[in-house]
Amino acid sequence: MATQCKTANRFLLLVCIYLLLFLQWVTKDSPDILCLQEVKCSAENVPAAVRDLGDFPHQFWSTGVREGLHGVGLLCKEKPLKVTYGINMKEFDEEGRAITAEFDSFILVMAYVPNSGRGLVRLDDRERWDETFCKHLKGLQEDKPLVVCGDFNVAYEEIDLKNPKSNKDRTPGFTQRERDGFRRLLDIGLVDSFRKLYPDVQYAYTFWTYMMNARAKNVGWRLDYFLLSNDLMSALCDSKIRSDVRGSDHCPISLRLAM
Repeated sequence: MATQCKTANRFLLLVCIYLLLFLQWVTKDSPDILCLQEVKCSAENVPAAVRDLGDFPHQFWSTGVREGLHGVGLLCKEKPLKVTYGINMKEFDEEGRAITAEFDSFILVMAYVPNSGRGLVRLDDRERWDETFCKHLKGLQEDKPLVVCGDFNVAYEEIDLKNPKSNKDRTPGFTQRERDGFRRLLDIGLVDSFRKLYPDVQYAYTFWTYMMNARAKNVGWRLDYFLLSNDLMSALCDSKIRSDVRGSDHCPISLRLAM
C-alpha cells in the first residue's frame, strides 16, 4: 500500500512539473492561438490553471466519450466567428479528434489523427479517417483558405524520420497507405509549411519514443504539421519545430503568419 501511494505521489508531482513547464512556455511565447492534442481528460477536468489562462478567454474542448483517451483543445485570444467539432464521422468524432474554427481571413482545423496501432490493426480505420478528413478540408477550402495543424501520425517523406528503411511499410506512421493519405491533402492544394521553408533540413523531428533514450540520441519522427492553403503562402513568415521544449514525447511546433 505504501508503494502505491508513493507512486501516486510521484505521478502527481510529475504532472504538476509538466503543467508548470507548459504554463511558463505558453506565457513566454504568448501565441494568438494555442492548439492542444491528446489532452486525455474531459472538458470538466481540464486543470484550472489552464482554464484560467487570462490571455485565452475563448477556449473550446472536444474530449470524446471515453475519459483518458484522445481529446483536443483550442485556446484563442480572439473569439472565432464559428466553431464546430469533428469531421462528420461518428466513430472518430466520439473520440474528440478535431475542432474547426473560422476567423476573418482563414479557417483553422486542428486534428489529432488516429494512429494505425501496433501491428497496423487500425490501418483500415485510419484510411477511412484520411478519406473523410480530406473531404472535410476540401469543402471548407471552398469558403476560405485553411490552416490545418496537429499530430498527423505519419512521417511523409524519408527525411522525416531517423530510420526510414527499417520502418518502411511495417511500422505505424510510415506505411505507403498512410503516406498516400497525407499526399491527398497536398493534392487538394495544402502546403507543408515547414518543408516549404526548410526543404533539405535533416533530423528535424517532433516525436521521440520514451524508450531507448531516443530523444537524447535524436532518433525521432516528424509527425506534427502546419499545412496551409496556397492562398496563405504569401503570409507565411516562419514554421518552427520547438525541440527545446520538454514535457512530452512530442515537442510543440509554431507558425507565424503576417495577417
